[in-house]
Amino acid sequence: MSNELKNTEFFENVVTMIEKAHSFIGRTVDVTKCITYFEIGRRIVEEEQAGDARAKYGDKLLLELSMYLTQRVGKGFSVTNLKYARKFYQVYASEKGQALSDPLVGKRISKKSQALPDLFGGEKNLSIEGLPFTLSWSHYLVLMRIKNDDERRFYEIEATEQQWDYRFLQRQYNSSLYERLALSRNKEEVKKLANKGQEISKPSDLLKNPLSLEFLGLESHPNYSESDLEQALIDNLQKFLLELGKGFLFEARQKRFTFDEDHFRVDLVFYNRLLRCYVIIDLKTEKIKHQDLGQMLMYVNYFDRYVKTDKEEPTIGILLCKEKNDSVVEMTLPENSNIYASEYNLYLPDKETLQRKLAEWAEEFEEQQELLALGKSDDENGE
Repeated sequence: MSNELKNTEFFENVVTMIEKAHSFIGRTVDVTKCITYFEIGRRIVEEEQAGDARAKYGDKLLLELSMYLTQRVGKGFSVTNLKYARKFYQVYASEKGQALSDPLVGKRISKKSQALPDLFGGEKNLSIEGLPFTLSWSHYLVLMRIKNDDERRFYEIEATEQQWDYRFLQRQYNSSLYERLALSRNKEEVKKLANKGQEISKPSDLLKNPLSLEFLGLESHPNYSESDLEQALIDNLQKFLLELGKGFLFEARQKRFTFDEDHFRVDLVFYNRLLRCYVIIDLKTEKIKHQDLGQMLMYVNYFDRYVKTDKEEPTIGILLCKEKNDSVVEMTLPENSNIYASEYNLYLPDKETLQRKLAEWAEEFEEQQELLALGKSDDENGE
């Protein structure tokens, strides 16, 4: 091996070590900051409960504490931040409090000074896994404002696993990702969203109702064409991949194939590495028609017969349309066709409307379950 190659390898090893150190230090600072604010919030709440019950006592306490901390330890402890700390504790006390009472937490945090020797030595990987907070304080400023416990847990899991920065977390919340995923699932799967985040194990797990494409900036252009929509998606491909969800890889646009001397083009071709299959998307700027579904069925059949390998799963077809018609889809396509119609919006959906729809959907589901239970009970009594 040449000296130049050896030097390059050595330089890269040093770079990798430094990057790991920076990453670890950053995460440790985030966790420490969250735990500090949580403990400040806890002490404020306990002091308020022990003191005068009037609200004015709390306001005076925070003001005096803010002045004292600013004088003693510097910036970062304004009245506003102290109110956030109190809210942080109130929101997460039952969920994180027990984990923080674990004596091992203190030991893990106290070891942060040993992080660099461990990383330099390369023999140990000091881990902060198992600590109660997995994100930065900026993330939790977004999360603590979410009132629904299930929804808040979902966003915390997704932000942690997908490494969202807090701005993208805010965007996903504003785009009502939780509600859109929930409306595409049954009740048991909705429960899993809160406990495990979005899991991709079958084609229907990819669906959102609807897709939010506000980042395209097409809302002010009412006469945009399918070509305009396609070009806008390509120009914003990274954001589109994030909106599509986990595991998507882009392969081609206007993918051409030919048989019997006729030429056909698929608007967008993706591959999902989690499902190990092709996902082909056709764009429609109007209400979906049965002809559109028939065309997509042909595209999916072609990919299954001539493109995918034996080790890959069947191709998924998605018609991304301005307006879908579930009855037309059901009557046109054979069962288990692996083809779906999904609506898109060019603006952020109204969260209250989606929450209302989700509540109505949950109520209807409960009524159906009760009717099924009554029917089963009648059958058993009849026997």
